[in-house]
Amino acid sequence: MRFLITILLTSMLCGCGEQSDKKSTQIVKKQIVIPAFDGENAFKYLNAQVNFGPRVPNTPQHLACRDFLFNELLKYADEVKLQNFTDNAYGKILSLSNIIVTFNKGAQKRILLCAHWDTHPWADQDPNPTKREQPIPGANDGASGVAVLLEIARILKSHPPEIGVDIVLFDGEDYAKPNDISGYLRGSKYFAKNKPADYNPMFGILLDMIGDAQLEIPKEGYSIRYAPDVLQLVWSIAAELNYIEFSNRESIEIFDDHIPLNEIGIKTINLIDFNYPDETNRYWHTLEDTPDKCSPNSLKVVGTVLLHLIYRNY
Repeated sequence: MRFLITILLTSMLCGCGEQSDKKSTQIVKKQIVIPAFDGENAFKYLNAQVNFGPRVPNTPQHLACRDFLFNELLKYADEVKLQNFTDNAYGKILSLSNIIVTFNKGAQKRILLCAHWDTHPWADQDPNPTKREQPIPGANDGASGVAVLLEIARILKSHPPEIGVDIVLFDGEDYAKPNDISGYLRGSKYFAKNKPADYNPMFGILLDMIGDAQLEIPKEGYSIRYAPDVLQLVWSIAAELNYIEFSNRESIEIFDDHIPLNEIGIKTINLIDFNYPDETNRYWHTLEDTPDKCSPNSLKVVGTVLLHLIYRNY
């Protein structure tokens, strides 16, 4: 299924001769085809990441997943780069890689889509204290956002957009111990610090924990503060599509990869369902963050909204 959108464009045209002092209004209809987002294929991408095992920096699983993501994106994008860097963490040097992906490289009008691809090293929120030193599977917390962006990349290859689209997969977002907030966001901090001076997308959208089978995405607090216009744009599209998963409820401020981007002037919102699966029970940072808790339909809802955003050429 594809969406066919008709947009009415109004232009003021000057008349000629005796009517030169008058203006007439011309209505131009422009039809835009929105490609369909395949939630099942995105879910395959989610499973593919989880099948590597926990993607914890400095492990073979982390390196194998990085290579998979790089090579998969290389099939679709104009350009794929690894932004390799190191960081100190609790007495060890982490080898990290942001994956930077470019579509329609020559376009001046650009948007940024991002997610983190690493997983939390410790299941510190697991109800079983004996399991809290184990790394999490990261089906929702990491793999879900990346899965949506991989499927979008596949679609952008076969349906080139008019605008430029950049995808950045951040590494090291989750390498922090409990109560050490400074340890989070390693990849997005590095990206923001080393951003080319001439790279200024119109706005950014961060995907984090958007695969929950009981999906409800509220209006996240920092997004309201930093980028209310972007938030309104995304929610208006979701409302048109009757996606009740995008809730008008306002949530707390969540410290996430959109913070370093907003701090350097890239207005960025965070799509996140932190109540995973609900307010009374959370699989976040536990060994229960597995694919069976996620849904292809949730991925489809988020991916479809983003495709409308891209192809309507805002």
